[in-house]
Amino acid sequence: MMFGASLICVLPNQAALSNHGIETPTSSDFMSSYFVGNFTHLPSVTHLRKPVFGDTITLPLGSQRRNRLLRTIVFSCRNENESERGISHAHSDNSVLRASENDRNFKDLEDASVPALTESTSGLWQNNAYLANQGNLLDKLKAVQFHALAMEQWNASQLELCQRRYLASAVNLIHYLALKSLDVDQLSEDHPCIDLLNLETVNSCVIASLSAGIQILESLKSNSSNGKESVDEVISIDERLYKQKREGFTIKAMRKKASFNKETLLGPLRDKRTNHIMVTVGQEALESETFMPDLLKAGTTIVRINCAHGDPSVWSEIIRRVKRTSQMLEKPCRILMDLAGPKLRTGKMKAGPCVMKISPKKNAKGEVISPAQVWLCTKEAGAPPTNLSPDAIVYVNGQEFLSKLELGDIVKFCDARGKRRILKVSKKFPVFAGVGFIVEGSKTAYVQSGTELYIKGKKGRFSVGLVVDIPAVDQFVTLRIGDLLTISRDSSNDQDGSTGATNGAHRITCPTVYLFDSVKPGDRIAFDDGKIWGIIQGTSISEIVVSITHAGQRGTKLGSEKSINIPDSNIQFEGLTSKDLMDLEFVATHADMVGISFVRDVSDIVLLRQELEKRKLHNLGIILKIETKSGFAKLPLMILEAMKSPNPLGVMIARGDLAVECGWERLAAIQEEILSICNAAHLPVIWATQVLESLVKSGVPTRAEITDVANGKRASCIMLNKGKHILEAVSTLGTFLHGNSTNMKAELKPFVISSPVTSLNSF
Repeated sequence: MMFGASLICVLPNQAALSNHGIETPTSSDFMSSYFVGNFTHLPSVTHLRKPVFGDTITLPLGSQRRNRLLRTIVFSCRNENESERGISHAHSDNSVLRASENDRNFKDLEDASVPALTESTSGLWQNNAYLANQGNLLDKLKAVQFHALAMEQWNASQLELCQRRYLASAVNLIHYLALKSLDVDQLSEDHPCIDLLNLETVNSCVIASLSAGIQILESLKSNSSNGKESVDEVISIDERLYKQKREGFTIKAMRKKASFNKETLLGPLRDKRTNHIMVTVGQEALESETFMPDLLKAGTTIVRINCAHGDPSVWSEIIRRVKRTSQMLEKPCRILMDLAGPKLRTGKMKAGPCVMKISPKKNAKGEVISPAQVWLCTKEAGAPPTNLSPDAIVYVNGQEFLSKLELGDIVKFCDARGKRRILKVSKKFPVFAGVGFIVEGSKTAYVQSGTELYIKGKKGRFSVGLVVDIPAVDQFVTLRIGDLLTISRDSSNDQDGSTGATNGAHRITCPTVYLFDSVKPGDRIAFDDGKIWGIIQGTSISEIVVSITHAGQRGTKLGSEKSINIPDSNIQFEGLTSKDLMDLEFVATHADMVGISFVRDVSDIVLLRQELEKRKLHNLGIILKIETKSGFAKLPLMILEAMKSPNPLGVMIARGDLAVECGWERLAAIQEEILSICNAAHLPVIWATQVLESLVKSGVPTRAEITDVANGKRASCIMLNKGKHILEAVSTLGTFLHGNSTNMKAELKPFVISSPVTSLNSF
């Protein structure tokens, strides 16, 4: 058996990745019976760096270099003729894998190893001191490679529990985390001419990339001295272990795994496309028979339904239309259903009046510059054609009334205030189930359910139609800086939004009892994805009083079922709520994938696996939605736990709640890290929240949104939320992702320096 020692920089009281449940070899670990033998030196200097996850007291490189502790770490490489001796591991509650007590007491092992160290002391420290300054890149790369393989060995017991289809990906994830625990940036700075440890490029195939780099450097290495040949012999990685892994860990094999996992979860792509487009749909999808066909024609490949809204009857009809349209158009489209999860939301407010305001466009002087356009049809006819953008949609209860309308007719009515108003028929369109009209009005009107519409027919007779199904006005409270907001458990105290603040404070409800048990005065609280912020001033068993510290200049509206975030509080949520378990029964028989909202810890994944196993749901895709600080910190462990099930697996970057929980300033770095982790685990990523939001809502994208899409192209799927211009947004997104414009490069004309003669002649 051959052994080596490496002079590395560590802190005496912190393992680089122990905070995440990923165990790294320490000096004591290397003194186990697995590594007893003779020692030689290893010309390698490896710097431990601050890990990405969790808290750490590892000192950074640079100005604090003096405070680092130099320690000699000993490792072993078995000979080919040696029998393999495994290390038994103990599995703790937080999934940290450690060498067990059966491998002898570490202190005894350390004492037993002292004579071996003493025998080779002559020249060892001199060699290490020399090697710390003169160690070459090849030796350092080999040390990094060994560190990754050692990390795999130390987590072998957890890796063995992963499904066979995920085993290589789980191992590569461990290799990636091992690489992240080292200061590869320092190594690149020491050797700026070679950038072999760029995490952006090697994370999907760590060992293969390191091996390729080592082979390149070995082929370029000039004739070595006898001393260096001896060093190369010692540093070489165990050939038996390398040959065993070579075929399964090639760059090509790893890329195939990533492609296979993506297609298994999200489905195949056509027309040489590389990214899926997901669209969130709700009740609006049922208002028109043409909406779903238009959505799939525009390029949608996945439809998302949020179980926090609607009910099984609505979900069933949406899914029926998706499957029918997909089959009819021969365009594959999968269905994702997000479980609501233990999210804090504002309670429902009292329903407002069923009235609709119809207003013409006016200039600064209040003069009408264009009339209001209203789509008038029966409920069965549905939404207007996609090329129309009316200001309002009004349904009438009978086809007989509409059949008598002609272009130029005048429709008369009295609005909710008793004011007489008229609408003029300007356009007529055949629709899916009948006919529809565009009518125009030049005065503001308030239309409510039951409003009677009149048209004058032949011989002075009038035909009457009744307005139906005007939706209730969404209620809200308007909050300004300095306002007090009371959050109550009791829904009987709901504020209707129209009465203003009562007793000096606005009032809303929250149905989640965790909120009232987990907060304290001084905690920050955010509403509606961070649009409103406040500080908790006081708490009781049934109420929380909040002072608003951030809102719009003219106030910000807060309505029903809006998000509540408390970044400073450690609220203990249940992994799957009772509603989630009920909805999971529906999801299991209707959807291709289930989104698990607000996952925070490995225990959430354990519970999910148990529920899926109980229902024998081995083919249902799982999407881990990362939207909390804890979920981000525990992501590698949650992925490894989820890989113990055969279900297709993916990750969604839910940037709305994630930004509020972790801080806006950290969001860019966090989403990059999630992409890197998932790339290392060969899992598809869904890029979500506010993608092309301005385009979806107003029809015009911002410049920042275009850049965001270009950045999100690295994900496997990009998700759009519902809005008035969703069809246009899907089409535009498809052009960005798959059009020729994405392959265009900036053309720079050659810079020609003027000759001295030309310069002189210019004067």
